[in-house]
Amino acid sequence: MTDFVIGGSPRCYALVPCAGVGARAGVGGPKQYHPLAGRAVVAHTLDALQRVARIEATLVVLSPEDAQFEQHVPQFTGWVARCGGPTRAETVANGLQELVARGAQPHDWVLVHDAARCLVRPEWVDRLIDACWDDDVGGLLALPLADTLKQAQQGRVGATIDRAGKWAAQTPQMFRLGLLRPALAQAGDTVTDEASAVEALGHAPLLVEGSLENFKLTWPADFELAARLLRSVPIA
Repeated sequence: MTDFVIGGSPRCYALVPCAGVGARAGVGGPKQYHPLAGRAVVAHTLDALQRVARIEATLVVLSPEDAQFEQHVPQFTGWVARCGGPTRAETVANGLQELVARGAQPHDWVLVHDAARCLVRPEWVDRLIDACWDDDVGGLLALPLADTLKQAQQGRVGATIDRAGKWAAQTPQMFRLGLLRPALAQAGDTVTDEASAVEALGHAPLLVEGSLENFKLTWPADFELAARLLRSVPIA
């Protein structure tokens, strides 16, 4: 076990950074509030996380100017903090501070999950928790790359990149609070995921195989695909 255990069984918290504007999505507003199969994108995300029994509480980190969340997710019973920053890293760091203020301890696990990965399923989150629970570092859902990778150069192929051993990172990403806070503080605001910050401290996060369906809604076409997939999954 890690040096962060200070007594008692660790708890699991989910942290959902939800302060972005979704400029690339092309949906005319924050993508987390875009309607999808009858509900806002983030409503699907939070519903899945709330069905993971081992998650003690879910904290959603919003922009200080956000006045839409409660309107779009009226059924949410978790925690909300309007302390998001201009970058993902700052939003997550501020959210970790909020968890500390609410009683989270250094040895507790934090599962950071993208608001726009609304197809996540409780069983995938449970798989990650099972894999990381006794790990010294923590880990993340990810997928081995199947496609051939090309390096672009002025609109043409500049090189073909060896895909062997390469994985596409997903979320949740699960690390102990006492590791993730200093990792983000040292890495700064440019890191695009929590694992990168942990790696910069010299650690090697565990790769836990996720699902192709656990993709992040980024481009306009993603919303149509997500809607079709959501309609095909019976609601528990």
